[in-house]
Amino acid sequence: MPYVNIKVTREGGPDGNGPSADQKAQLITGVTGLLQDILGKNPATTFVVIDEVRLEDWGVGGLPVQEYQRKAQ
Repeated sequence: MPYVNIKVTREGGPDGNGPSADQKAQLITGVTGLLQDILGKNPATTFVVIDEVRLEDWGVGGLPVQEYQRKAQ
C-alpha cells in the first residue's frame, strides 16, 4: 500500500498561486502509474497526497527560497 507525499510551493501555477487542480490530477495519475509500471503496485491501494507550502515556509541552501531565488538570478 504505497503512500506518496508531494510537497510543492504555492508559486508557479497558472494563477501564480500554485499548481492548478488539473496539474495536481496529472501528478496523482503520473505517480500512481509509475508505481504500477515500475514496482507492480495496485493503483486501487496507492495513496498520493499533495501539500502546498507557502513560499515563506520553504528553504533551500540554508536560505528562505525567495532569497535563494534572488541570489540565483
